[in-house]
Order: sequence, then C-alpha cells, then structure tokens
Amino acid sequence: MFSTPSLSFFQEIIELIGIFSFAASGLIAALRKKLDLVGVSIVAGLTAFGGGTLRDILLDRRPFFWVEHSYWLWVIIGLTVVSIWFIKNKHLVYTEKMIQLPDAMGLALATILGTQIALQFDMPVIVAILLGVISATFGGALRDIVCGEIPQLFSDNRPYAVIAFAGSGLYIFLSSYLLDNSTAAVISFVFIFTIRAIALYKNWHLPSFRAQK
Repeated sequence: MFSTPSLSFFQEIIELIGIFSFAASGLIAALRKKLDLVGVSIVAGLTAFGGGTLRDILLDRRPFFWVEHSYWLWVIIGLTVVSIWFIKNKHLVYTEKMIQLPDAMGLALATILGTQIALQFDMPVIVAILLGVISATFGGALRDIVCGEIPQLFSDNRPYAVIAFAGSGLYIFLSSYLLDNSTAAVISFVFIFTIRAIALYKNWHLPSFRAQK
C-alpha cells in the first residue's frame, strides 16, 4: 500500500506505523469472526496491502509492495500468531481504540503516496485523487467484505474517505501551483492526520441518506 520510489526515514517510520495499524484492524475484525490462523492472516494482509494492491492493478504497476518487500508477509503471520494466543475478547475494543491515531497516520501517508504514484503515471487529477483514496481505504473495505459485513467505508458516517479525498486534492493543488512536492506532501499529511484526529475526538458524523417513501 505504501510504495514509492524513495522513502525518507520519516516516511518509513510512518509506513511502519500505518501497516501495523491497518493489519491490526484486520486482525480485530477476523478475531471477532472467530476465523482460523489462515483466515486471520489473510484478512490482516488484505487490510494492510489491499488498497495499494488494487491501485497497482488499476495502474498495471509491478511489483506489488508486498512482493517487493516480502518480509512484511512474515510480519503479518507473526502478528497473527501472537494475536491468536494473547489477545482476548475483552482486549478487542481497547485495541481498536488504541490504533485509531496510528490508523490516521496510515490514512494520511497512503493517500499522499497513492496520489503521487498515480501522478507519476500521468493520470488526470480526479483519477489521481481517487487512486489516492483507494490506496488508503480499500484495504478496510476488502476486510469487511471478506468478513461478511457491509464495508464501514460506506456505512460508517464518521469521515474517513472524504478526508483522504480532500487531502489528496490539497496535495495536488499545493504541488502544482504553490510548493515543491516534499513540502506539499508534509502539509497534506498533517492536514489529513489532524482532521481525522479531530473528527475522532469530536465524534463528527457525515449525514446519511435514504430513499424517501
């Protein structure tokens, strides 16, 4: 999910945090469904790498991140084994809350890197924005689909994808007209992370819509 030609040390740290938080959300969902070792590993991997893999498929980009950095697959398997043995039902809610801010960091980085990669492929602005959103959010959607749930991406009214959309658009605007790519990326990262953190703290919700009777 988090692949780019050259990552700075800062980006690598955020990448690490983001992958762990995304994988952890997959582990929690799988454990709630009482899946076996293979099932938990697959759901965790899908959550961590699914969005970036889908983006790369759409762009016909190879190799996939988890193929190029295959050690992450062993990390996912290790996390799965540890979680099955040590995480109890009473720990799931607490763990879910603990990964919210790390998840926001992963959301921000995946959005920016996904957008950058799309622009490297000369995608139109709206396509680059959507691919940034896909990179950051569709791992969670795949997690929920595999677990037999309506994806939270579509049913949870707390702003998530819309923040990624806005942050991706901000990055493209800043990098195109005002700032160099690195500065634009940092500002957009801070924007996405901050808005997501505030949304969690304030418990913001977007309006939901239903067909009228």
